[in-house]
Amino acid sequence: MKQTFEVSGMTCGHCEKAVIRAIKGLDPQAEVAIDRSQNKVEVDSEQPRDALSKVIAEEGYAVAA
Repeated sequence: MKQTFEVSGMTCGHCEKAVIRAIKGLDPQAEVAIDRSQNKVEVDSEQPRDALSKVIAEEGYAVAA
């Protein structure tokens, strides 16, 4: 299931890698696409939205509700 998150605070490639690593830590099969200029993270995963938001936030990025 594809879900889109608005994530602020990603400023570089390292930030993108941190978000991808966090999501894949929760769901290794997840497909992740990041558009840093739009502050968008698109995740194709069976994990619940709340769980995905939590792992992104744990990396230090703000996730809009």
